[in-house]
Amino acid sequence: NPRGWLLDQIVATPRTPPALGQFRSGSQAMAQYQRIRVQRGDPGVERLLREEYRDAYVAEAGARTLAQIQSDQPFRERLVAFWSNHFTVSVQRPIVLGLAGAFEREAIRPHVTGKFRDMLVASTRHQAMLTYLDNAVSVGPNSIGGRRRNVGLNENLAREILELHTLGVDGGYTQGDVREFARILTGWTVGRATSPNAGQFAFLPAIHEPGPKTLLGVRYEEAGENEGLQALAALSRHPSTARFVATKFARHFVSDRPPDALIGRLSRLFLDTDGDLGALSRALVEGPEAWADTQPKVKSTNDFVVSALRATGFAGEPRTLVQALRLLGQAPYAAPSPAGWPDVGDQWIGPEAVIRRAEWAMAVGNRAAAARAPLDMFEATIAPIATRETRLAVERAPSAGDAIALVLASPEFQRR
Repeated sequence: NPRGWLLDQIVATPRTPPALGQFRSGSQAMAQYQRIRVQRGDPGVERLLREEYRDAYVAEAGARTLAQIQSDQPFRERLVAFWSNHFTVSVQRPIVLGLAGAFEREAIRPHVTGKFRDMLVASTRHQAMLTYLDNAVSVGPNSIGGRRRNVGLNENLAREILELHTLGVDGGYTQGDVREFARILTGWTVGRATSPNAGQFAFLPAIHEPGPKTLLGVRYEEAGENEGLQALAALSRHPSTARFVATKFARHFVSDRPPDALIGRLSRLFLDTDGDLGALSRALVEGPEAWADTQPKVKSTNDFVVSALRATGFAGEPRTLVQALRLLGQAPYAAPSPAGWPDVGDQWIGPEAVIRRAEWAMAVGNRAAAARAPLDMFEATIAPIATRETRLAVERAPSAGDAIALVLASPEFQRR
């Protein structure tokens, strides 16, 4: 009953894997960063990021990957990974090293089967997003702080929310809307090192752009922080957001080119349920499209590594997992841009990628051979869809390690 198994995971109570409960909150990590900056300046911050925060990043990224491998709710883990990629924060910007794991735990995990609006607000207010996309230093030009310090507006967060998180690049907004939304979001920042709420989300009226603003033809009267909450709520209910989210959701779970009928159905459901992501997930499981093609998607690097180690039962240490993902081209929380990792096959399978996967499969096969019978693993994974050539290659392999490697490197195992 695969449908029932997936539906049970959707209605399960959200929980953070126990191994991830030991790590610091985003506010704790941010407050430490701020204290070091005040006390020791740039050299102290560089050392903190290079040493403590990098170690913390590797530990949590490895623990998160291990949780994906060992989870008894792998569909929920996939939902977490999908939405974490949708609302990307990346350690390509070093300050995010200490914040990326906390962002996923605090802004994404609690909401993957809840309301899109709640995830949108949580991600926008999180220290990682405010810092990654510079809203923490965005100041209204006509605010008290802007007039005193002659500093100005930063449009990065506003632009990426419109383009990547809600409406989509063709969603009907203009550069004027980006600027107005950036003005709305001024004051959304992080409590300073000397304040009682150091490292936490803070709204600072002194840097908020005063006066009314107009976003997508809607006038927002001066209301401080509430302007941003109203704007995010409106964006979460916009038809362009519904279609953009539905398209990405269908592309990830069904096909690189999902059927228009499915996108339309998911879009309508998104609007009818006020962005209920649990309902969106249920519709995907209950509909025919996700079951129509045996292997429509090429596995990303993370998918490949997680599925290979679930299949072999050999996970290794957290640091080793992160090294493997980096070697194969998808280090955790390290997307090259705010757009996140790509979700179409031709971005993951090229000649060099295939060679790297085959070499890694051989290394895993040699390590797992003592604990995993190759033919049992073959039957438990790709046997129903394997070609005769693949089956013969596995059966005739000169060693158990070679046989396991052939399963993992096979064309069938590269897809999902």
